Amino acid sequence: MRGLRLPSGAELPVLGQGTWGMGEDDSKRDSEVAALRHGLDLGLGLIDTAEMYADSEVVVGEAIQGRRDEVFLVSKVLPSNSSYTGTIEACERSLRRTRTDHLDLFLLHWRGGVPLAETVSALIELRDAGKIRDFGVSNLDTDDMQELWGVDGARDCAADQILFNLTRRGPEYDLIPWCREQGVPVMAYSPIEQGRLLKDPVLAEIAERHGATPAQIAIAWVLAGEGLCAIPKASRPEHVELNRGALDITLTGEDLAELDDRFPAPDRPTPLEVI
Repeated sequence: MRGLRLPSGAELPVLGQGTWGMGEDDSKRDSEVAALRHGLDLGLGLIDTAEMYADSEVVVGEAIQGRRDEVFLVSKVLPSNSSYTGTIEACERSLRRTRTDHLDLFLLHWRGGVPLAETVSALIELRDAGKIRDFGVSNLDTDDMQELWGVDGARDCAADQILFNLTRRGPEYDLIPWCREQGVPVMAYSPIEQGRLLKDPVLAEIAERHGATPAQIAIAWVLAGEGLCAIPKASRPEHVELNRGALDITLTGEDLAELDDRFPAPDRPTPLEVI
């Protein structure tokens, strides 16, 4: 698995497993756990969760038992809990739900009313205590990142996790270039737009040329970008295998040109979108 180097020296895998919505239906629990464990079998050690969807943390905790050393575990603190004390307490709750003694990456889920400096001070405290290995942010736009860069210790920020896919290319104009310049990896969530990209005829044509699926092409497009990783969700083992197959696809110049024509790159600043 290719990886992106973090400030700590750790590597963030370029392809992982999202878990948004997992654990909400008890009848699907066994399949979800099996999907995550199958992902580990295939080398997809990056697993992304959050306290906002705490049920998924429980599913993740079950899936990684006995296999913690194979996992790069990411969780997030809600902005409503991102005070100094609240961030530390939120991390402790996430550790209990995931049944582990540390997180590899802990993110501020989005920006709220708590000053960034206060949240960062708690994240540094958690890192120094060994509760987390690295810290970062999610859903922060360029101006937020620039403000973050003025906070003591914040330049150790290891990632910005954002909505980014073929239909949400706004970050390419300024946010992603800024992150590349500062050496901050970008984690793309919802790389297939929650399935809405799957029926696109251009994606289907390119997929046919590669003997692949439209979802695999959409994920491969994200992975082709410098400093980017993708965390598609898969709740069934067979779906995980398809996601893993995106790593083996190399898009041609013709493919990329067709995708640019179908999904144009931004020509002006666009506010960061969130779902």
